[in-house]
Amino acid sequence: MDAEQLQLDLSDDCDTDQSAVLNGMYYEATTGLFVSFVLGRRHWEGKPAADWSKQWQEKTKRERAIND
Repeated sequence: MDAEQLQLDLSDDCDTDQSAVLNGMYYEATTGLFVSFVLGRRHWEGKPAADWSKQWQEKTKRERAIND
């Protein structure tokens, strides 16, 4: 039996267009803050906490930087 992984796209059943809105944690380069978005709305913003992984911070800055 072949052990293949299957990735489901759960957003197909949603009524809203999820590809057009921000969801998750981003780095706002203009302010230098980390910002979380939920369904396109700004939910939280702030400077990184001392217990946040430096590796995660650098990866987020590289891959999820936005200019708002």
